[in-house]
Amino acid sequence: MSTVVVSHEYASSPDQAWYAHLAATLDADDVRVPQMPNPEAPEPEPWLRAVAAEITDPADTILVGHSLGGVNLLRLLQRHEGAPFAGVVLVAAMAHEVGYDNLAPFFDGGFDWDRIRNAAKGFRVLVAIDDPVLTPEPLEHVRLFATHLGAKSVITPDGIHFSRLQNRRELNAAVELVRELLP
Repeated sequence: MSTVVVSHEYASSPDQAWYAHLAATLDADDVRVPQMPNPEAPEPEPWLRAVAAEITDPADTILVGHSLGGVNLLRLLQRHEGAPFAGVVLVAAMAHEVGYDNLAPFFDGGFDWDRIRNAAKGFRVLVAIDDPVLTPEPLEHVRLFATHLGAKSVITPDGIHFSRLQNRRELNAAVELVRELLP
């Protein structure tokens, strides 16, 4: 049985962006998109607990993190003990702080890249070259994920932040990256 758990973006919800399309299109047995607590004013610990509550068997679980949801997953992986997750897909995720003061606590202390890398069997990254959130340069974030996690990266020429703000209802590239990692 394979499970996909999605950690959604800041100021969003499970019914926004491309999450429903991902769930409807995947061959996974179970796709879970929990509502992150207080999405307009997120705090790291409640977001970690919300995702952790959805995980039953890491070895058969693919984690998908969108934007701040990806950072949330990095923190989860950094704390993970035991069998590695089947895989992780980071969509428009940040590899370091990007200048939003209210999100700074998610980046406190940096990342333990070795622990994160060892907590999953494979990593995939999806980034748009025109993403205005991934400052100072989207490719810098891709480079860090590739260098530290060995992530396979897909870079699109456009897509902005693959966000609900662009009314993004489908994201086939994310579906394909998840399929690559399904056990």
